[in-house]
Amino acid sequence: MKTADLIAALAAEPPPPPLRLGRRVALALVLGAAISAALFMTALGPRHDFDAAAHTMRFDLKFVDTLALLLPSALLAIRLLRPEARPGALVAALVAPFVLLGGAVIVELVVTPSELWMTRLVGTNALHCLTLIPLMSIPPLAALIVAMRAGAPSHPALTGALAGAAAAGAAATIYATNCTDDSPLFVASWYPLATLIVVAAGALAGRKWLQW
Repeated sequence: MKTADLIAALAAEPPPPPLRLGRRVALALVLGAAISAALFMTALGPRHDFDAAAHTMRFDLKFVDTLALLLPSALLAIRLLRPEARPGALVAALVAPFVLLGGAVIVELVVTPSELWMTRLVGTNALHCLTLIPLMSIPPLAALIVAMRAGAPSHPALTGALAGAAAAGAAATIYATNCTDDSPLFVASWYPLATLIVVAAGALAGRKWLQW
């Protein structure tokens, strides 16, 4: 049977309830993130000045941005589990974290003396960021790939990449509780780079295990 005919046949059959599949994927993401959070908090825990930092805009913006990546990535990955699905307007939502970061960087450049720009960009936790976010993404990404095998995506690599973005968003949210580099220059440089590692891993995993 040709691929086009197979997709048409699957689309014509009574599909499994989308809500049930969505709940399965969402539960996998929550479970994987909970495992990462438990391991991270046991090994490192939040930064010592967490309460004070939580009242600053730069610190809070990190969580807004990571969640702005996590939510649309997860929702879009769930949508693409149907063979006839199209991304739709959710694609536009993926622009949100980049717009937020871009605006924050512009403000940072305006209010910060130029001689401090490189110091803020490099920070003190770049290696931790590039290491811990991908490591903490492993449980949620693995859980997502297992749960998503119940679907039939037409673009398994893309769907896996979106699962990787969602897993990275969850891991970055957890990591941000410990990271002491709150400058948007740092966040815009190192968080996306760490995320790209996970997105690439998700694409490879999707291509291998979400193919049908």
